[in-house]
Amino acid sequence: MDWAILLDNKYLIAIASSLCGIVLAVVTQQILNKRGLFTYFVHHNRVGVSADDAIFGSVRVTWNAQPIANLYSSTVDLINQSVKDYENVVVRAFANDTILLTEKTEIVGTTRILNWTGDYAQRLAVPAGQAPTDAQRDLYSRQREYLIPVMNRGQLVRFHYLNAPRTQNQPTVWLDVLHKGVKVRFRVPQPQTLGVPQPTAALLGVAIGLILLGYIIAFVSTLWVAAVLALVYGFIAQVPGALVVRLWRRMKEWLGG
Repeated sequence: MDWAILLDNKYLIAIASSLCGIVLAVVTQQILNKRGLFTYFVHHNRVGVSADDAIFGSVRVTWNAQPIANLYSSTVDLINQSVKDYENVVVRAFANDTILLTEKTEIVGTTRILNWTGDYAQRLAVPAGQAPTDAQRDLYSRQREYLIPVMNRGQLVRFHYLNAPRTQNQPTVWLDVLHKGVKVRFRVPQPQTLGVPQPTAALLGVAIGLILLGYIIAFVSTLWVAAVLALVYGFIAQVPGALVVRLWRRMKEWLGG
């Protein structure tokens, strides 16, 4: 096939350009119309435990003078993984197997913290000179509700909770987001390579490696050179995979504006 003739054919070039434009437009529209995705990870660290020792004495962890068997610090990271920005996002944190105690929130990268929603703050409002009701204590120990004014693409919001599990098991803390066009998904924390989960980076790295292997077989005739190239790539396979993911993220951000 004479490629020079094809390249000189203006009609073929026009058709190819139109098809590329259509494909790019379809891909862009699919990205922009995709539902927003918020993901969150939870990390738990035990910071205190009550114990009795007949020789060396006892250790007590208390909350409002009430003993607590175990005290955990739980950190929840919520990330906007979509290509859209959202306003006035309501986030509910809740737990069924642990008692939520003190809290700290932050919009990472800013000086801002989160405020409770108006409805939640009203339900917990305690008149001056009075004590919280049992219903208010129960609500505070089970869930919190926040208003995020702006959740930009890639934004990270962090929640810290001191909490006391009701059992000897590690506690669980969950998030719920009810916002138009947004779904929330829990993900297990994973080791990262260049900011990309290692399983994803490794899988893409293997796929790229198969393509590279084809080129090595086709163009490298010296056996030891081919073996060295394959060995070196095997050591760094996760890096190309991570770079592909980061490039895809950048392209989505560029297409999303």
